[in-house]
Amino acid sequence: MSEMSFEDMLNESFKTIRTGEIVTGKVIDVKPECILLNIGYKSDGIINRNDYSADSSLDLTTVVKVGDELEAKVRKVNDGEGLVVLSHRDILTEKNNQKVQEAFDNKEVLTGKVDKAVNGGLSVVYEGVRLFVPASLVSDNFERDLNKYVGQDIEFVITEFNPQKHRIIGDRKQLIVERKAAAKQALLESIHEGDVIDGTVKNVTDFGAFVDLGGADGLLHISEMGWGRTESPKKAFKSGDTIRVMIKSISEDGKIALTRKFPDENPWVLALTKYAVGNVVEGKVARLADFGAFVNLEQGIDALLHVSQIANERIEKPSDVLKVGDVVKAKVTDLDAEAKKISLSVKALLNEGKKKEAAPKEEDTEVADVYTDSEEESEEE
Repeated sequence: MSEMSFEDMLNESFKTIRTGEIVTGKVIDVKPECILLNIGYKSDGIINRNDYSADSSLDLTTVVKVGDELEAKVRKVNDGEGLVVLSHRDILTEKNNQKVQEAFDNKEVLTGKVDKAVNGGLSVVYEGVRLFVPASLVSDNFERDLNKYVGQDIEFVITEFNPQKHRIIGDRKQLIVERKAAAKQALLESIHEGDVIDGTVKNVTDFGAFVDLGGADGLLHISEMGWGRTESPKKAFKSGDTIRVMIKSISEDGKIALTRKFPDENPWVLALTKYAVGNVVEGKVARLADFGAFVNLEQGIDALLHVSQIANERIEKPSDVLKVGDVVKAKVTDLDAEAKKISLSVKALLNEGKKKEAAPKEEDTEVADVYTDSEEESEEE
């Protein structure tokens, strides 16, 4: 038997390693860009920064110290300079891929950080595993600017898992839809018609405002914005306003109609007395039409002054003699509280004044009486 050389014996004392093998080593040196490991092999192992973390700016001296033990996967047995190229990141990726696989199987909710906005969606990192959330699955509403999510932690569920093809798909929209549905159901179970609650104006349109009630939106139609006439919802409210509303109705499919016509503020309650036929009232011209002028008597009550009742003489159109803001004094000629309609007449008030002026005064009546008595005395003589 031939004798083994010292070098042969030394080499035989070291274990053999192969590409793809998992090894454990002790850190013998750390630099910002690499880590050296004693892995019990004839050559030391090296882990470069990009084989430790996906963070290309990470200073390895801040996360690893001499004496630490690390697991790593062999990438190359010899890097050409006598070192074994190792990857700690591959170990973590495999372990985390297993976590993602389990989350996919169990439909578990995960939280990851948005790394960047890419064409068609978001790149998200979860425990070192990179996945993709398509733009259509980022929210339940269309998102024009995805860059606002960069750097944020977002929740999602894995809907497709294929690490071999580097295809891991996350879905955030599903969670949003489910949670909104649950919140809406909880709200619908807690509110009733007639309830008065606070809400936040979410969106204002020409026909009304959508109000967030804390779980579902309700529609405050332009006709329900108050007892008075609302010319433009966009002038009355803006997004973000906190307003008090009353639940007017809840449909079978969960649509909520709102109102700000609170019963205790209804100006028509006292209208039968305040605006009884024959009463003389005063108000401001609120708007003009070809057929007449609408006069605001108080908040929530407008009366119609027909063009034929504006003056004794014929008037072609109300704007010939009136303008918005003018104060008008007139007589109530008709009241329909149920239909919420009041008719006014300046003409009737003017004519009433003329009649009073034409009626004989009390002094004149006395003189007439005296004159009559004198005549009777003369006749007797």
